[in-house]
Amino acid sequence: MPPRPEPVFINVPFDRNYSKLFRALVFAVHDCGFIARCALEGEDGSQTRIARLFRIIRECPLGIHDLSRTTLDSANRLPRFNMPLELGMFLGAKEYGDAPQRRKSCLILERERYRYQKFCSDLAGQDIRAHQNNVVGAIRAARNWLQSARPKKPYPSVARIETHYLQFRIDLPKMCARHGGTVSELSFIDYRTYVDGWIAVNV
Repeated sequence: MPPRPEPVFINVPFDRNYSKLFRALVFAVHDCGFIARCALEGEDGSQTRIARLFRIIRECPLGIHDLSRTTLDSANRLPRFNMPLELGMFLGAKEYGDAPQRRKSCLILERERYRYQKFCSDLAGQDIRAHQNNVVGAIRAARNWLQSARPKKPYPSVARIETHYLQFRIDLPKMCARHGGTVSELSFIDYRTYVDGWIAVNV
Protein backbone atom coordinates (compact mmCIF):
# COMPACT_ATOMS: atom_id res chain seq x y z
CA MET A 1 0.00 0.00 0.00
CA PRO A 2 1.54 3.36 -1.01
CA PRO A 3 2.23 5.86 1.81
CA ARG A 4 -0.32 8.59 2.41
CA PRO A 5 0.62 11.90 0.73
CA GLU A 6 2.07 14.48 3.09
CA PRO A 7 -0.48 17.26 3.81
CA VAL A 8 0.10 20.91 2.93
CA PHE A 9 -1.97 23.57 4.71
CA ILE A 10 -3.13 26.24 2.23
CA ASN A 11 -3.91 29.59 3.84
CA VAL A 12 -5.22 31.89 1.10
CA PRO A 13 -8.29 34.02 0.31
CA PHE A 14 -11.32 31.99 -0.77
CA ASP A 15 -13.19 34.64 -2.77
CA ARG A 16 -13.90 34.53 -6.50
CA ASN A 17 -11.13 37.00 -7.41
CA TYR A 18 -8.47 34.72 -5.92
CA SER A 19 -9.96 31.42 -7.12
CA LYS A 20 -7.66 31.10 -10.16
CA LEU A 21 -4.58 31.14 -7.91
CA PHE A 22 -6.17 28.95 -5.23
CA ARG A 23 -7.09 26.21 -7.71
CA ALA A 24 -3.68 26.38 -9.37
CA LEU A 25 -1.93 26.03 -6.00
CA VAL A 26 -4.07 23.02 -5.05
CA PHE A 27 -3.31 21.39 -8.40
CA ALA A 28 0.44 22.07 -8.12
CA VAL A 29 0.56 20.61 -4.60
CA HIS A 30 -1.14 17.41 -5.79
CA ASP A 31 0.90 17.18 -9.00
CA CYS A 32 4.02 17.20 -6.80
CA GLY A 33 2.66 14.26 -4.80
CA PHE A 34 1.23 16.01 -1.73
CA ILE A 35 -2.34 16.64 -0.56
CA ALA A 36 -3.82 20.11 -0.02
CA ARG A 37 -5.76 20.92 3.12
CA CYS A 38 -7.50 24.12 4.18
CA ALA A 39 -10.30 25.52 6.31
CA LEU A 40 -12.84 24.67 3.57
CA GLU A 41 -12.32 20.93 3.78
CA GLY A 42 -15.27 20.18 6.03
CA GLU A 43 -17.81 21.55 8.42
CA ASP A 44 -18.03 20.13 11.93
CA GLY A 45 -20.81 21.68 13.99
CA SER A 46 -19.04 20.64 17.19
CA GLN A 47 -15.95 22.73 16.36
CA THR A 48 -15.45 26.47 16.07
CA ARG A 49 -13.58 27.68 13.00
CA ILE A 50 -10.51 28.54 15.06
CA ALA A 51 -10.48 25.05 16.63
CA ARG A 52 -10.70 23.51 13.16
CA LEU A 53 -7.77 25.66 12.01
CA PHE A 54 -5.67 24.64 15.00
CA ARG A 55 -6.36 20.97 14.23
CA ILE A 56 -5.47 21.28 10.54
CA ILE A 57 -2.32 23.28 11.27
CA ARG A 58 -1.25 20.71 13.85
CA GLU A 59 -1.69 17.91 11.29
CA CYS A 60 0.18 19.68 8.45
CA PRO A 61 3.99 19.78 8.51
CA LEU A 62 3.98 22.07 5.45
CA GLY A 63 2.07 25.28 4.77
CA ILE A 64 1.50 27.83 1.99
CA HIS A 65 0.45 31.29 3.22
CA ASP A 66 -0.54 34.08 0.83
CA LEU A 67 -0.54 37.61 2.29
CA SER A 68 -1.24 39.37 -1.00
CA ARG A 69 -4.83 40.23 -0.12
CA THR A 70 -4.11 42.07 3.14
CA THR A 71 -5.77 45.20 1.76
CA LEU A 72 -8.66 47.49 2.69
CA ASP A 73 -12.09 45.99 2.05
CA SER A 74 -14.09 48.23 -0.29
CA ALA A 75 -17.25 47.89 1.82
CA ASN A 76 -16.03 48.69 5.33
CA ARG A 77 -12.55 50.17 4.64
CA LEU A 78 -10.92 47.69 7.02
CA PRO A 79 -8.25 45.11 6.17
CA ARG A 80 -8.82 41.36 6.42
CA PHE A 81 -6.23 39.75 8.66
CA ASN A 82 -7.28 36.08 8.45
CA MET A 83 -4.21 35.12 6.41
CA PRO A 84 -1.63 36.84 8.68
CA LEU A 85 -3.43 35.37 11.72
CA GLU A 86 -3.23 31.82 10.34
CA LEU A 87 0.41 32.35 9.39
CA GLY A 88 1.05 33.44 12.97
CA MET A 89 -0.64 30.28 14.25
CA PHE A 90 1.55 28.16 11.97
CA LEU A 91 4.76 29.94 13.02
CA GLY A 92 3.73 29.70 16.68
CA ALA A 93 3.24 25.93 16.35
CA LYS A 94 6.73 25.69 14.84
CA GLU A 95 8.29 27.81 17.61
CA TYR A 96 6.53 26.39 20.67
CA GLY A 97 5.36 22.93 19.64
CA ASP A 98 6.86 19.49 20.18
CA ALA A 99 9.56 17.99 17.95
CA PRO A 100 7.27 17.21 14.95
CA GLN A 101 5.84 20.76 15.07
CA ARG A 102 9.30 22.29 15.15
CA ARG A 103 10.04 20.60 11.83
CA LYS A 104 7.32 22.58 10.06
CA SER A 105 8.22 24.46 6.89
CA CYS A 106 6.22 27.11 5.08
CA LEU A 107 6.08 29.20 1.93
CA ILE A 108 4.98 32.84 2.30
CA LEU A 109 3.55 34.39 -0.84
CA GLU A 110 2.93 38.01 -1.76
CA ARG A 111 1.88 39.87 -4.87
CA GLU A 112 5.11 41.89 -4.73
CA ARG A 113 8.11 40.65 -2.80
CA TYR A 114 8.52 43.50 -0.29
CA ARG A 115 4.93 44.75 0.02
CA TYR A 116 4.47 42.89 3.34
CA GLN A 117 6.94 45.27 5.00
CA LYS A 118 4.27 47.98 4.90
CA PHE A 119 1.83 46.05 7.12
CA CYS A 120 3.83 43.28 8.85
CA SER A 121 7.45 44.36 9.27
CA ASP A 122 8.05 41.62 11.87
CA LEU A 123 8.33 39.20 8.94
CA ALA A 124 11.56 40.88 7.87
CA GLY A 125 14.15 38.16 7.31
CA GLN A 126 11.60 35.62 6.07
CA ASP A 127 12.01 34.45 2.48
CA ILE A 128 8.91 35.89 0.79
CA ARG A 129 8.07 34.78 -2.76
CA ALA A 130 6.15 37.01 -5.17
CA HIS A 131 3.64 35.47 -7.58
CA GLN A 132 2.72 38.75 -9.35
CA ASN A 133 -0.92 37.66 -9.11
CA ASN A 134 -0.57 35.14 -11.92
CA VAL A 135 -1.03 31.37 -12.09
CA VAL A 136 2.44 30.49 -13.40
CA GLY A 137 4.07 32.56 -10.65
CA ALA A 138 2.04 30.73 -8.00
CA ILE A 139 2.81 27.31 -9.50
CA ARG A 140 6.53 28.14 -9.73
CA ALA A 141 6.72 29.31 -6.13
CA ALA A 142 4.87 26.27 -4.77
CA ARG A 143 6.76 23.71 -6.83
CA ASN A 144 10.22 25.12 -6.09
CA TRP A 145 9.49 25.43 -2.38
CA LEU A 146 8.17 21.85 -2.14
CA GLN A 147 11.28 20.56 -3.87
CA SER A 148 13.44 22.50 -1.41
CA ALA A 149 11.41 21.44 1.64
CA ARG A 150 11.23 17.78 0.62
CA PRO A 151 14.17 17.06 -1.75
CA LYS A 152 13.62 13.30 -1.73
CA LYS A 153 12.18 12.58 -5.18
CA PRO A 154 12.02 13.96 -8.73
CA TYR A 155 9.46 16.73 -9.18
CA PRO A 156 7.70 17.72 -12.40
CA SER A 157 9.03 20.94 -13.87
CA VAL A 158 7.10 24.19 -13.63
CA ALA A 159 6.36 23.98 -17.36
CA ARG A 160 5.04 20.43 -17.02
CA ILE A 161 2.79 21.31 -14.08
CA GLU A 162 1.47 24.29 -16.04
CA THR A 163 0.74 22.04 -19.05
CA HIS A 164 -1.01 19.50 -16.82
CA TYR A 165 -3.05 22.24 -15.18
CA LEU A 166 -4.16 23.79 -18.46
CA GLN A 167 -5.34 20.41 -19.73
CA PHE A 168 -7.06 19.67 -16.42
CA ARG A 169 -8.96 22.96 -16.68
CA ILE A 170 -10.15 21.97 -20.16
CA ASP A 171 -11.24 18.52 -18.94
CA LEU A 172 -12.82 19.59 -15.63
CA PRO A 173 -16.20 20.81 -16.99
CA LYS A 174 -16.67 17.48 -18.80
CA MET A 175 -15.73 15.57 -15.64
CA CYS A 176 -18.27 17.56 -13.64
CA ALA A 177 -20.97 17.11 -16.28
CA ARG A 178 -20.60 13.32 -16.10
CA HIS A 179 -21.74 13.58 -12.49
CA GLY A 180 -24.49 16.09 -13.20
CA GLY A 181 -22.66 19.14 -11.84
CA THR A 182 -20.72 22.21 -12.87
CA VAL A 183 -17.32 23.64 -11.96
CA SER A 184 -18.92 26.56 -10.10
CA GLU A 185 -20.73 24.14 -7.77
CA LEU A 186 -17.62 22.27 -6.65
CA SER A 187 -16.72 22.23 -2.97
CA PHE A 188 -13.06 22.14 -1.99
CA ILE A 189 -13.27 18.39 -1.34
CA ASP A 190 -14.96 17.85 -4.72
CA TYR A 191 -12.25 19.86 -6.49
CA ARG A 192 -9.46 18.02 -4.71
CA THR A 193 -11.05 14.67 -5.65
CA TYR A 194 -11.24 15.65 -9.32
CA VAL A 195 -7.61 16.78 -9.26
CA ASP A 196 -6.50 13.43 -7.81
CA GLY A 197 -8.62 11.48 -10.30
CA TRP A 198 -7.25 13.43 -13.28
CA ILE A 199 -3.63 13.08 -12.15
CA ALA A 200 -4.05 9.33 -11.57
CA VAL A 201 -5.20 8.83 -15.17
CA ASN A 202 -3.14 11.43 -17.04
CA VAL A 203 0.24 11.79 -15.30
